[in-house]
Amino acid sequence: MTETVTPTRASRGPRRPKLGEGTGPVLAVLAIVLVALAFAGGAYNDPAGYLALLKRAAPLMILAIGQYFVIVSGGFDLSVGSLVTAEVVIAARLIDGDESATVWVIALLLVVGALVGLVNGLITTRLLVPSFIVTLGMLLVLDGAVFLWTGGAPQGSLSEAFRTVGREGFEVPLLGQVPWSVLLLAAVVVAAVLFMRGGTGRTLVAVGDNENAVRLGGGSVEGMRTLAFVLSGLSAAVAAVLLGGFAGVSAQVGEGLEFQVITAVVLGGVVLGGGRGSVVAAMAGALTLEALFSLLNLLGVSGGLESAVQGVIIIAAVAYAALGRSKFRTRRTR
Repeated sequence: MTETVTPTRASRGPRRPKLGEGTGPVLAVLAIVLVALAFAGGAYNDPAGYLALLKRAAPLMILAIGQYFVIVSGGFDLSVGSLVTAEVVIAARLIDGDESATVWVIALLLVVGALVGLVNGLITTRLLVPSFIVTLGMLLVLDGAVFLWTGGAPQGSLSEAFRTVGREGFEVPLLGQVPWSVLLLAAVVVAAVLFMRGGTGRTLVAVGDNENAVRLGGGSVEGMRTLAFVLSGLSAAVAAVLLGGFAGVSAQVGEGLEFQVITAVVLGGVVLGGGRGSVVAAMAGALTLEALFSLLNLLGVSGGLESAVQGVIIIAAVAYAALGRSKFRTRRTR
């Protein structure tokens, strides 16, 4: 007698992330906030206002892509804010106004970002230290290193070529000036979507969903999680280039970004713990968060409320995910 085996999700292989998974709700919220912006401020009555919003949101959206890779694979990266600060401070010190140094310094920033991500990934996967602890430690290490190096007052200056991407733009008929940062963001978005639709991206999601199934399928769980941290470090380096150009050199340029980006990702419906979520939704969550803060600012609401809003979003997202898991277990039991 032949036994019929019903395949489970794990046995069917890695779960392919869908573009629309979790995207609908956050896009609906984003649309509401954008409409509210149009009514609250005259600057949003033409495309220039929304392009300026994209320009401000671009660093956070790029960071959200990197954080998405880490969270969807089952981890956290709390070091991105401090890494952004360190990258900007390093760039200013090394360039010091020298235009000819711009290209090699940007290349160095990408290498530093990848190395920090690699260290986070290797300690997490090889020494089995929880990523929350590892990246919290890296946050403190980077903060301390920046303070010791600068004494709290960064030295040097960024070149005009370095600041162009984050500050300047190009003219487009009807739209006006389109920031270079928006063009860079578009390129990163396309690359992220293509990556997640490929085999490596699907495996990354599967690691967060069911790492045992990945191991049985011959995949490298440790390698995938380390890759996620490296990509997060690279995204922080790109965000640092944009923020350095837009906001200038400061020892606080990346302060609080780690919490903003986690808030943005969970607002986009990405489940803490891994295995669920869309990279497009994570980016939409970042844009929604930036638009929401802009709306609160236009309404004259205290800036201190931003932290409260972030906290509410994180708690609500975790509670919603826990409720969903509870209902799923109940259905399986029945």
